Amino acid sequence: MQKIIILDFGSQYTQLIARRVREQHVYCEIHPFNKIPTLDASVKGIILSGSPYSTNDPLSPNPDLKHILSAYPVLGVCYGAQLLTKQFGGSVMPSKTREYGRANITYLQPNPLFKDISLGSQVWMSHSDTITHLPEEVELLASTESVTNAAFRFAGKNIYCIQFHPEVTHSTDGKKLIYNFLVGICGCSQDWTPDHFINSTIESLKAKIGSDQVVMGLSGGVDSTVAAVLIQHAIGKQLHCIFIDNGLLRKDEFEKVLEIYKRLDLNVTGVRAADQFYAALDGLSEPEAKRKAIGKVFIDVFDQESHRIQNVSWLGQGTIYPDVIESVSVNGPSQTIKSHHNVGGLPENMKLKVVEPLNTLFKDEVREVGKALGIPMDILGRHPFPGPGLGIRILGDISPDKVRILQEADDIYIENLKAFGLYDKVWQAGAIFLPIRSVGVMGDERTYENVIALRAVESLDGMTADWCHLPYEFLAKVSNEIINKVKGINRVVYDISSKPPATIEWE
Repeated sequence: MQKIIILDFGSQYTQLIARRVREQHVYCEIHPFNKIPTLDASVKGIILSGSPYSTNDPLSPNPDLKHILSAYPVLGVCYGAQLLTKQFGGSVMPSKTREYGRANITYLQPNPLFKDISLGSQVWMSHSDTITHLPEEVELLASTESVTNAAFRFAGKNIYCIQFHPEVTHSTDGKKLIYNFLVGICGCSQDWTPDHFINSTIESLKAKIGSDQVVMGLSGGVDSTVAAVLIQHAIGKQLHCIFIDNGLLRKDEFEKVLEIYKRLDLNVTGVRAADQFYAALDGLSEPEAKRKAIGKVFIDVFDQESHRIQNVSWLGQGTIYPDVIESVSVNGPSQTIKSHHNVGGLPENMKLKVVEPLNTLFKDEVREVGKALGIPMDILGRHPFPGPGLGIRILGDISPDKVRILQEADDIYIENLKAFGLYDKVWQAGAIFLPIRSVGVMGDERTYENVIALRAVESLDGMTADWCHLPYEFLAKVSNEIINKVKGINRVVYDISSKPPATIEWE
């Protein structure tokens, strides 16, 4: 299979580069700059990412790329361009003013990378260093008003460098430039499609698993469901699915999702275990402690149910590509901000082999594969929901009564989003139970009850997010309905924080 290799130097945009490549139906992989894989004939080109480093920093990434440059087409983006400049004798210096934001091309030399891109095209700059002198035998391709060496090419070679970011939407012809590199320069055939992925994955799963039995925990979410259906298409009833009710799901979610799984002909067992989770959470209020308690009980229940199945050799998981990338940063494991939203894992005593059929896909690609597999939009269109569920949407300690209150409020919120035609325009939404009480007035009586916060964000992949500007009349209706219908709530607020600096979830 043809592929593009993206060498990651730590840029916040590296995953976005990969997404843009995949949008052109070209398969790609991200690898840290210091862990370059073995390259063969399947590799059609290399992209060097940006970086938070300066090439003038003695500790900045500086791998030897000579074997790559002599064998493959290369596109250096921002830091990648500056790195090649330094390695071939050019100069990179701190900019007099930080070059950040929109710019327009003021000089353009006709060339394959900029085919069908016009003078004046808008690009996005994001760097504090700039290339002041190009290496010898380099031809200038493009300039902006403030960046003379905005794009250039090593003469006679398919090595292109740009000091802007074509992967962000602010670069209006960025997709065209990436297409030109992939198809025009690298000769990629654009055959990375959902059907191609499904067919090749099913054949691979059949060969890998053979006649073995596979067990898999389902969450009701997109990733685990699509992974399960793929495995089921390959091995049928050899797949045994377990769907656990942890008492922290949305209102009626256990029953609704279990019914969908049965319609999909998944061999699934539903397990009600709310009491075990509540017991483990009793007295806990610190977010990490709650996450770990929920994760431990999940593993215990899953382990117990798994042992009811004979001769299991494999554990199926819905791991997707961002999970894989984030586990290998350019300088080792990233700092832990919090435990992963998805709890669960592999108990050591189970000693199972792991099968992860989606570990090369981004979330939007998982949904496309799900559509091709015929999975209903009730599952594919669902907003992301954290593995610990409402356990991290109730700030502070957990009780069955708080869960009931939050389930009722959240159900009103989500159903109104759907009724107003807003649900599919929002990346993720949910209600949060706050650990405070406020004074209110209902009828002729003063109340002292709980507060619900509503959260809704727009995002591409959850790595960054902006709060949604929901209509006032919608928010007014939801607030009024929650306060009138959910006993124990007398105040509703709306969260207008973006990520960063906030996170999407509150805990």
